[in-house]
Amino acid sequence: VQLQASGGGLVQAGGSLRLSCAASGRIFNLGTMRWYRQAPGKQRELVAAITSGGSTNYADSVKGRFTISRDNAKKTMYLQMNSLKSEDTAVYYCSADLTYARTDDTPVAVADYWGQGTLVTVSS
Repeated sequence: VQLQASGGGLVQAGGSLRLSCAASGRIFNLGTMRWYRQAPGKQRELVAAITSGGSTNYADSVKGRFTISRDNAKKTMYLQMNSLKSEDTAVYYCSADLTYARTDDTPVAVADYWGQGTLVTVSS
């Protein structure tokens, strides 16, 4: 099982980026998915979350600028980031509550399964 985040890069303040997080492997169920970020010298913070039914919530710092979405058929989550600010610079990580199958087909439920991060750098 793997969560692959992509889409990070360097952008000027006021610009936009779209991050993706693709889940792969023998996944039976993909529940709530989340984006976190960690800026240099700071604690990791929850940016946004989306349930399998599409309910969302956001950190106050990104409300009105970021939009989280998902495509359940593609097992992929997105984060559209607009009006980027220098303080949005961070490594962005995705996570998911999921159930996957072991090689013997035994289901295993995992809360907050983490993927690798993707770096977003916003220049002022």
